[in-house]
Amino acid sequence: MSAFETVDVNEIPADAAILDVREDDEWTLGRAAGAQHLPLGQLPDRLEELDPDTDYYVICRTGGRSARAAEFMVGRGYTAINVAGGSGAWLEAGKPMEADGGAEPTVK
Repeated sequence: MSAFETVDVNEIPADAAILDVREDDEWTLGRAAGAQHLPLGQLPDRLEELDPDTDYYVICRTGGRSARAAEFMVGRGYTAINVAGGSGAWLEAGKPMEADGGAEPTVK
């Protein structure tokens, strides 16, 4: 059993703090509207940028990297909830997305 919770995109509150741990090129193409970006590889060095009192819904492309990020964060006292299916599931569910330059959001 994992130390963190995993939820479906439809269980995420509208005002949730979403943390996207994908790489810069993936982020640029499309992301959950209002998400915060912190690539997984930078998380150990930049963890202090996150508020330990915030519940973060962690998202990647399909759920693998976000699960690793959530496990890392929970192990350091943060509340991190993994988003099942990641950005692909977010897009398929018709949740609000944005992309750089006003482009049509997509998930890579």
